[in-house]
Amino acid sequence: MKTQIEQLDRRLGWQWLPELTSWTIEQALAIQQIPAPTFHEAQRAAYVASQFSALNLAEVSIDERYNVYGLLRGQHPDAPGILVLAHTDTVFPADTDLATRVDGGLIYGPGLGDNSIGVAGLLGLARAWTMGDSVPERNIWLVATSREEGLGDLGGIKVVFERLKSHIQQVINVEGLAFGHVYHAGIAVRRLHISAAAEGGHSWLHFGRPSAIHGLIDLGARINALQPPQSPRTTYNIGIIEGGNGINVIASHASFWLDLRSEDSAVLAPFEVQVRDLVNASSTPDLSFSIEVVGDRPAGSISPDHPLVQNALAVLAQLNVAGRLETGSTDGNVPLAAGCPAVTIGITRGGNAHRVDEYIETEPVALGLRQLILLALASAEKSF
Repeated sequence: MKTQIEQLDRRLGWQWLPELTSWTIEQALAIQQIPAPTFHEAQRAAYVASQFSALNLAEVSIDERYNVYGLLRGQHPDAPGILVLAHTDTVFPADTDLATRVDGGLIYGPGLGDNSIGVAGLLGLARAWTMGDSVPERNIWLVATSREEGLGDLGGIKVVFERLKSHIQQVINVEGLAFGHVYHAGIAVRRLHISAAAEGGHSWLHFGRPSAIHGLIDLGARINALQPPQSPRTTYNIGIIEGGNGINVIASHASFWLDLRSEDSAVLAPFEVQVRDLVNASSTPDLSFSIEVVGDRPAGSISPDHPLVQNALAVLAQLNVAGRLETGSTDGNVPLAAGCPAVTIGITRGGNAHRVDEYIETEPVALGLRQLILLALASAEKSF
């Protein structure tokens, strides 16, 4: 396997890599300037599709969820190919100030690392075939997905995988800031919107009536007293609390958003049952609770010894980068849960993800692109 990577690395030469790196960073900045909150990726999708077309990819299209497809045809187009993807959506509202600034080898900008540079990496991968002389043995599908973040619930990749699963044998997912990491396992995630309802009233005149806010706070305290398993790692988080109409009003409605995660879906399910039991026990004739499932991300994994994982680590070793195995919640969850081998890799390093002062490091981008190109080519080998 290492010999295969070394041979590919020598064959590519990389004389064109500096030009490709500069172009990819420019593309990341152009992509970052297009607002793309989850569920509102249309404008960014149109830009990516135009770039796919300009790079002469085949079968360029945008589906009903604003996933963008392009095909790099291989020498053996009838053989199962691979899928390389990166999500276009961001956590930032449409009115966020997207101004960027450069500070030495860092570029700051909301969503630049997560995931504009990842999407730009897709474009860089496509352009590499116009600059080098290598043609993959198998087809490589390039897809910019939607609805990866937050309540998008991996809605983009779920549609993409259903459409392409009979045409692919492996998946490479690109997350901009994950360079040096190889995600081979996807954690299970369940997201619940828990609401409380009561009659409400005036804080003085009707003191003593049940309050939706008080009831929700009590419920949250009971959830916070739960002890989730440490192995496999299982977590919870109340991320948003809403409700009430005024400081002197007994709240008639309140809700919170609860995020449950585990490395094992078989462990997460009974933990969710504990939460639901607490909710049911908190209900009274004058204070009712309801639960809405707003997120369901499936779990899955492949062994660290799987050839795809070993290939990803071998590529990093070829670049003198120490690879680190990880688990997480990404678009890779969906193929992994379906039994399709998948890894998530990165293009560069950076920090402050999901903050307006998010940044990327420019120096590792060249290595990140080289990694992506090598792994895609190696994965598309007919003998793999």
